[in-house]
Amino acid sequence: MTVTNWNYADVWEAVADEQPDAVALVHGDRRVTWGELDRRADGLGRWLLAQGIAHQDAVALYLYNSPEYLETAFATAKVAAVPVNTNYRYADDELVYLWDNADAAAVVFHGSFAGRVERVRERVPRVRSWLWVDDGSGPCPPWATRYEEAAKSATGRTRGPWGRSGDDLVMLYTGGTTGMPKGVMWRQDDLFARMNGSGFRHYDESAGIDGVRATLRANGPGLVVLAACPLMHGTGGFIAMECLSEGGRVVLLESRHFDPVELFDTIEREQVNGVVIVGDPFARPMLAALDAEPDRWSLSSLLGILSSGAMWSEEVKEGLLRHKPDMVLFDFFSSSEAVGMGASMSSGASATRTAEFVLGPDVTVLDPDGAPVAPGSETIGVLALAGRNPVGYYKDEEKSKATFRVVDGVRYSIPGDFAQVRADGSIHVLGRGSSSINTAGEKVFPEEVEEALKTHPAVHDAAVVGVPDDTFGEAVVAVVEPEAGAAPSEAELIAYVKERLASFKAPRRVRLVPSVGRAPNGKLDYRRHREEAVAWTRSEPGPARP
Repeated sequence: MTVTNWNYADVWEAVADEQPDAVALVHGDRRVTWGELDRRADGLGRWLLAQGIAHQDAVALYLYNSPEYLETAFATAKVAAVPVNTNYRYADDELVYLWDNADAAAVVFHGSFAGRVERVRERVPRVRSWLWVDDGSGPCPPWATRYEEAAKSATGRTRGPWGRSGDDLVMLYTGGTTGMPKGVMWRQDDLFARMNGSGFRHYDESAGIDGVRATLRANGPGLVVLAACPLMHGTGGFIAMECLSEGGRVVLLESRHFDPVELFDTIEREQVNGVVIVGDPFARPMLAALDAEPDRWSLSSLLGILSSGAMWSEEVKEGLLRHKPDMVLFDFFSSSEAVGMGASMSSGASATRTAEFVLGPDVTVLDPDGAPVAPGSETIGVLALAGRNPVGYYKDEEKSKATFRVVDGVRYSIPGDFAQVRADGSIHVLGRGSSSINTAGEKVFPEEVEEALKTHPAVHDAAVVGVPDDTFGEAVVAVVEPEAGAAPSEAELIAYVKERLASFKAPRRVRLVPSVGRAPNGKLDYRRHREEAVAWTRSEPGPARP
């Protein structure tokens, strides 16, 4: 493997030097050129250093999709701080856990979150500084600094006294399969190498920053990519970072709720080349909009759609290709811990079957004995990714050892995805070995929802499972055993969970049963509950979706 030292700040500064007047970020009518992006990130970096941010201190990004998200990510790289994504759907306790676990020293937040931040601020004493982004929702709190003041404070290129290196971290918090979110630690050098070429332009890794400059001079700016999904998740965030690394332009939607009409209006207006989504939760509304008004939009600029993080079904891919047969649909099978495990590509009249992927070059499927699974066999194994991988989970040595394992002298990332290998070498993904639920790209751990339900005075016990859902991939369903004589309503229990957890974790349906049927050892039969929940949801019409 070529010894490299990639750092995102070095790459993006080189892009800004080569094309300062090219547009880097678009958000509605707002345009930020590469020169402006660089200067604003310098100002933010200067502010972070003035707050006492030290080498590899964590800076939490509590932001909706906006230029400020990527400006802050650039600033943290400049001063060798660690950007930490924050799920803006989290409730108070979840925010406290994440910022405390990450040892966050500063938080950059949209004004819409000021009330929630005010409630939890005293519970996260290690957060020393708060940077407020004005989104028209109210005044800046007295305990925060205005973002624009920091962004406009640059006096030149900003760099921490400790310098930068490829060892500087990017931290991506993921719901994982163990309940509480865990921070996946990526060296910038490893993440850059993993992402290099996954978009539309590939750099010669051995050529370093000089190669970046030469490529830009020879080819000009990169392509225009619209991140329709949240930047706070790996799919949107990592691909946006790759787009910027290629000297491209990242386009963001103004609405904070996905609107396919806005999406297609923006594609046409901004001449977008690539769109980033998270499977069917985005693709189905897109297809419905195109089917309803097939002649409304020109998609002539659109070269491809990229997806990762949730199921993208074959019939939806085929439907999208009917509207634009010459585009390419890229379906990536990856996770926060393992980028590049597999991919499928669909074009023309042929769409790859759901959950069918071609293995990445560093991927193997290992059987229970640690041996590679033979293609064409019926053996079920776990996906294992070698090569450039994360350092581990932040402050969780036990989980790190379980996921990042050495087998026959090779270090693998093994997140726990089970699969079979077809005779042609493609993989059929079976899912995680645990009972975690993936709903619209969000991971939900059943025990967390169960514990929230069991605090309700009318609930004796509960089991939570995921059932197939055309819109969300999986929907959360709760099986509740009420206290004797109690009869809580479905709507009551759903609202109760939403008061305690992020709304996406709340069940969409609640089934009351005489007993959840725990075994003598206290365990639940999740397979049985899931089968029964699937049958029940099909036979019992539920409430209309919000």
